Amino acid sequence: MRIQQFRAPVIGAFLLLVLTGCDQFTDSRPVQNSAIVEPKVTISVAAASDLKYVLEEIITEFRQAHPEIAVKPTYGSSGSFYSQLLNKAPFDVFLSADVAYPQQLIDQGLAISESLIVYAMGRIVLWVRNDCPVDVEREGIASLRSASIKKIAIANPQHAPYGKAAEAALYHFDIYEEVEDRIVFGENIAQAAQFVESGAADIGIIAVSLTIADALREKGRQWPFPKDSYPPLEQGGVIMSTTQERGACEAFLKFLGSDVCRDILKRYAFSYPGEMTLDGPVAP
Repeated sequence: MRIQQFRAPVIGAFLLLVLTGCDQFTDSRPVQNSAIVEPKVTISVAAASDLKYVLEEIITEFRQAHPEIAVKPTYGSSGSFYSQLLNKAPFDVFLSADVAYPQQLIDQGLAISESLIVYAMGRIVLWVRNDCPVDVEREGIASLRSASIKKIAIANPQHAPYGKAAEAALYHFDIYEEVEDRIVFGENIAQAAQFVESGAADIGIIAVSLTIADALREKGRQWPFPKDSYPPLEQGGVIMSTTQERGACEAFLKFLGSDVCRDILKRYAFSYPGEMTLDGPVAP
């Protein structure tokens, strides 16, 4: 009889301990899962290819500030995106390498006029691989006259703002006709850079933002074009009229003007209207 009286409290205490432990274990799991915020909306961004590396960093920072919004970028030439957007391509935001294409979309009623921003100013440089015998840093534009330069890569000026800038710079230095038969065109500025990196071209006129990225930083040397040798590359962004996620798009474009975003853009040698004063070497 004593044994039964002794066992009952022990068994009760044991069951209480087990049940309490189970409750604590199961309660802790939802707390851990609640820290992971799944995005509620996704916005698709048509982005100029000079943004290929910098935009990935910007998106990472944006997700920290807005975990409920996912950003899906697609890279290409601004002119090609413009043609696609004329045909109602399903993009929410357009980040062009110039401001002209977004403005044209606004003029045609395809983009929201009050959303237009100039988010950065781009730059072009003459870039060669490290194994190139030409001293591009010393010779500058004269490098293009070297007998060892067989092919010169630029983006296609028909639809790439960086290609138009490259062409303008060649005319500025009165060298276009001398080198015209050696020019090879990339579909966009990223492809022009790839031509030089791979050896398909000996030298290229490319976006400085690409040369600063890890993919190219240690692989080549460069000479920056003076800012007055080509039209300003005012890079513009706009929200498309067909978007179903205007609020999320506005949050993203607002973030492009934040101090955090500007610091990232400046690390890739982008500047802002009135700030483009660098003609010398580009800091890594």
